[in-house]
Amino acid sequence: MNTLISRRTSLQALTLTAGSLLTQPLDLFAEQQPAPKKLGIALVGLGNYATNQLAPALLETQHCYLAGIVTGSPEKAKTWAEKYNIPAKNIYNYQTFDQIRNNPDIDIIYVVLPNFLHAEYTIRAAQAGKHVICEKPMAMNANEARQMITACEKAGVQLSVGYRLYFEPHHLEMRRLVAAKEFGQVKVIESALGFTVPGPNSWRLDKKIGGGGAIMDLGVYAIQGARRTLNLDPINVTAQAFTYDKEHFKDVHEMVFWQFEFPGGTIADCRTTYSSYVDRLYVTCERWGWFKLEPAYNATGAQGVTSKGPMDVPSPHYQQIAQMDAFVQSIRTKTKPEASGEEGWKDMKLIGAILQAAETGRKIQIDWQS
Repeated sequence: MNTLISRRTSLQALTLTAGSLLTQPLDLFAEQQPAPKKLGIALVGLGNYATNQLAPALLETQHCYLAGIVTGSPEKAKTWAEKYNIPAKNIYNYQTFDQIRNNPDIDIIYVVLPNFLHAEYTIRAAQAGKHVICEKPMAMNANEARQMITACEKAGVQLSVGYRLYFEPHHLEMRRLVAAKEFGQVKVIESALGFTVPGPNSWRLDKKIGGGGAIMDLGVYAIQGARRTLNLDPINVTAQAFTYDKEHFKDVHEMVFWQFEFPGGTIADCRTTYSSYVDRLYVTCERWGWFKLEPAYNATGAQGVTSKGPMDVPSPHYQQIAQMDAFVQSIRTKTKPEASGEEGWKDMKLIGAILQAAETGRKIQIDWQS
């Protein structure tokens, strides 16, 4: 009882103190620092993701805003300028891109181009002195990803990969449940994402442009679902690849299945496909407990449940809001972003190991030192 009274008395005193501060002359607060200005982001590439996810999210971010665009389409340039009130001096095409170095309105360049252009425009953005967010997959391979990291380090700019789910509440709750061991030690993880690719002429089916089909486009999410939930990196992988529709899948795999082994003995059973729908992250533990997200990776929102009941976590309107605001904070504090270039490099290295395992039929050890 005395403890409750003490707490209540303390709260009353604190409330009175705060109230009295509000009645003091305004000059007591004259030395407070103004809120830092929002950083300007330029989107490079105005396809579906930039149009329907990133641009709307930038209307709701607290620490950054849509300052400029880079597009090869005069029609898109006109439409976006009118819709988002973008001044002509902040609109570039691919021939004038490097002039962006002279524009103080633009602090961050967000590369939202087809995969084969990620490295080129990330490096050029860094050389222009701009911080960079590169959409996933980070690169065409791990070596290319390392070149991007080196270029940003040399230029003294921050590099992040567009991993929206690093900040999504359901995925953070999955990590918390594992760390807290609420259901005991994790034994098996199932992580899968797939959908039917839109048409045989999609650039994602061209290996020279997309880099490898579903494993590059969607497999990144399945990989992260496993390793981010556990907060561990795998030590080896086995894999199988299948292609039945050889008319559409000429030089990329139609579907890829793989199995990660993690330190401590947890196994992740993962899959990705371009010929059917799946969107699931499931964790089972030693105490007959489980928790899952289904859907797990969709940009329109996740849904979670555990063996104890539904997950009581919020669903953000746009997952990219927290992602982009977090990057601005890492720039201001000069700390490594949560979704850093090294995180992107890890995923590219794992994709390479998965494909090697599928093509050779061997278990591939992951050497994180090379």
